[in-house]
Amino acid sequence: MTAPREHGAIRILGLDPGLRRTGWGVIESADNRLSYVASGTVTADPKREMAERLKLLHDGIARLIEIWTPDAAAIEEIFVNRNPGSTLRLGQARGAVMLAPALAGIAVHEYAANAVKKSVVGAGHADKVQVQAMVGMLLPAAGPQSADAADALAVAICHIHHAATQASWHAREVATS
Repeated sequence: MTAPREHGAIRILGLDPGLRRTGWGVIESADNRLSYVASGTVTADPKREMAERLKLLHDGIARLIEIWTPDAAAIEEIFVNRNPGSTLRLGQARGAVMLAPALAGIAVHEYAANAVKKSVVGAGHADKVQVQAMVGMLLPAAGPQSADAADALAVAICHIHHAATQASWHAREVATS
C-alpha cells in the first residue's frame, strides 16, 4: 500500500529523532508550493531494553517509508547535550532512524537545528512554540501538531528550501558556463 501523490511532486520525509518519540512528517513540493501529506510520531516504550527500542524506531520509520514512498529524507543533526550519556542515547536513536531510509535507497540529508529554525521561522534560536506556529501557517492542512511532528515537518520544509536554492544556483552555473 502506497499513498498517491500529486503529479510531478517531490515527496520529503522529515525526521526529528528521539529515543522515546521520533517525530515524522511528509510533505510534497510542486511548482514552488508546499503541501502537507501526513505526520505523527513513532514511539518506543522507555521500559524496554535499548536494542528493542532502537528496533521499534527503525521498524516504525521503515513502515512509513513503505506507505509514503518519499523521494528523500531529511533529519535534524544532533546537538551536544550537557549530559554525555543523553547525547550518546540520542545518537543511537538517530542512527536507527537514519538507517531506515538509507536501507531503502533514499538519500538522507542532515540539517543543524538552527538552520531548520531559520528556514521556517526566520530566526535560528526560535523556540518550539514558534516553530509549531510557523509550520501551521506554512502547512495549514496539517492542523495542530505535537512538538515532535511539527519539528519533523520543519526539517522537511528546511530541506525543500535548501534543495530549491541549490537547484537555482546550479541552473545559474549551467547558464553562465
